[in-house]
Amino acid sequence: METQQPKISTTEPQQVRGIDRDSVTQWLLENVAGVTAPFEFSIIEGGHSNITYRVVDGARRALVLRRPPIGKLLATAHDMAREHRIVSALAGTAVPVPPALGLCEDVAVNEAPFYIMEFVDGHVLNSAEQVQSLFDVGERAQIGASVVEVLAALHTINLEQVGLDTLGKKEDYLARQLRRWRKQWDASKTRELPAMEEVAEGLEHHMPEQIGVAVVHGDYRLGNMITGANAKIAAVLDWELCTLGDPLADVGYLLNNWPDSPDEVGSSPVAERPPTAAGGFPKRAEVIARYQELTGIDVGNVAYYRAFQYWRLAAIVEGVLDRYMKGKMAGTVDQDVYRSRIDGLASAAVEMMEEVA
Repeated sequence: METQQPKISTTEPQQVRGIDRDSVTQWLLENVAGVTAPFEFSIIEGGHSNITYRVVDGARRALVLRRPPIGKLLATAHDMAREHRIVSALAGTAVPVPPALGLCEDVAVNEAPFYIMEFVDGHVLNSAEQVQSLFDVGERAQIGASVVEVLAALHTINLEQVGLDTLGKKEDYLARQLRRWRKQWDASKTRELPAMEEVAEGLEHHMPEQIGVAVVHGDYRLGNMITGANAKIAAVLDWELCTLGDPLADVGYLLNNWPDSPDEVGSSPVAERPPTAAGGFPKRAEVIARYQELTGIDVGNVAYYRAFQYWRLAAIVEGVLDRYMKGKMAGTVDQDVYRSRIDGLASAAVEMMEEVA
């Protein structure tokens, strides 16, 4: 099976927004071992927060460059050094990540910090149709098993051993997240949405005690992974929301993006059937059982975390919409589709809160 190349924009390299071609070229030659000029820069479509570029050097070696959105940003978001630190720390563990090659914090080079990774071949699975065209039913079961195994590995990593024990505060994860995303919602909302306030109040009232401390990815789904031709996860991407905290937050998020049937809609901010709607993947109950087996963590109160993640994702996607509306992203989206999806996420959070004891 051939690996799928990422969807690359047709913009000419010298016209790529967010890249100072000459300055970045010089930095790459001075800081990344083994690369050769000239470089081609192309936007990798699909990301809606930090901007991701494919960089091809003169010898056709492929790299990836990550930088923040263009323009003024919310203070707590888009920390390139932090994201680079996480990817570097996880190298060599059971959590596959792209090899980190360099970090530039000098804003004089490219207006904003950025970091460089090796390009990893494979497929970023965003839809059921894509899965059906690439993997048979047996391979889908292997992909599902790999997703759960990698998540369990992430949540059982020895924090001190990999140097991530100081990544963030370990206690009160849910309280901190609720404060953060209520603040972010207020700062970036494009309209009033009463369901968001209703769910926030319910989440605060029913907040459970935190079960352990782990590295929490924050956006753990197949669309943020590279799936190899061997039907295993080759790399986990997009660590910008990663922190320390309650591992069940990742479980709730994964389940929201893991439909059991072809007709079920997931949490994607775009109108596509989620990957597991293709069929052949483990059911949610199997995912929960396998995760509990591998980690020993009780997932009995997962409804709360699913409600929390629907609500949180609505706040995140609203922020993405706000950035597109203000011209801070290197592309365009259908704003009506985004508003509809945000409304759907808020409604899903309301419904899931009804299952919370």
